[in-house]
This record gives sequence, structure tokens and C-alpha cells, in this order.
Amino acid sequence: MVVLKVVTIIRAPIERCFDLSRSIDLHVQSTAETGERSVAGVTSGLIGLGERVTWRAKHLGVWQEFTSEITALDRPKYFQDKMIRGAFRSFEHDHLFMEIGDGTTEMRDVLRFAAPIPLLGRIAEVFLRPYLSRFLHERNHVIKNAAESEDWRQFV
Repeated sequence: MVVLKVVTIIRAPIERCFDLSRSIDLHVQSTAETGERSVAGVTSGLIGLGERVTWRAKHLGVWQEFTSEITALDRPKYFQDKMIRGAFRSFEHDHLFMEIGDGTTEMRDVLRFAAPIPLLGRIAEVFLRPYLSRFLHERNHVIKNAAESEDWRQFV
């Protein structure tokens, strides 16, 4: 299993950062490069506890569908999404938020995943680690830009 950790500092209130991270519409905007779209479940607005979303996107040259569910939520500090169906053997993403003063928020992502085939999966994980790390950084950059400007208002 691979564990990725990404920390993003955002000059915006914790509640705003938390809700932007749950926004289906902002997620679609942040993943324009992969053509990611919500095709089932929650397809717009903010996703909540017990709700599911199915994404369709082109990753590494292959169109895929990935369904996740919000399995834990403690607004505005924490939520977790887990893969219900998709190409990974397992996939869990923890989103943690902490106020660090002066209206600034630390947004921490902890992503744990395992490739689908145990033996070949180790080789795949070598490629997936940098790919998913870049994916998280790009997504967080979009969240940060929206949160620190007036753009956030169109998503929450």
C-alpha cells in the first residue's frame, strides 16, 4: 500500500476550505485535464456523509469509472472518501483541516491506495505514486485559488 501526504496552506477560513474540498463542481473544474465528470450519485453541489459519486475520467490514456463514498465527516475538520468501485485494490482519502491562525487553514490530504494486482501492482504503484501526487497538488492549487479569491462563492 502507498501512502501520499500533501499539505496545503490556504489564507481562508476553515469552513470555506472544507466545503470547497467537498464541491463536486470545483472538483470537475480542477480535473479539466483528465475530462473528469460526475456521472452518477451526487453530480453537483456539496457531497455529504453517506453519499456517493461516480467519476468518469481519462487517466493514463484509459477511460475509467471510479465510485467513492463519503464514509466519515466531522465539519469542518475532517472527512474521508473510500473507493466503492474502481481500478484500485483499495483507495482511501482522508481530508483534514486545521485553523493555524489569522484566518489561515492547513489542509492535509492523506491518500492510501493499493494497485489492483498484488504482484504487478508493485510495479504499477511506482508510476501511480507520482501521478496521484501531481493530481492532488493540482487539485489543491485550484481549491487554494478559489478559497483565497471571490471565486469560492460560485461553489458553496
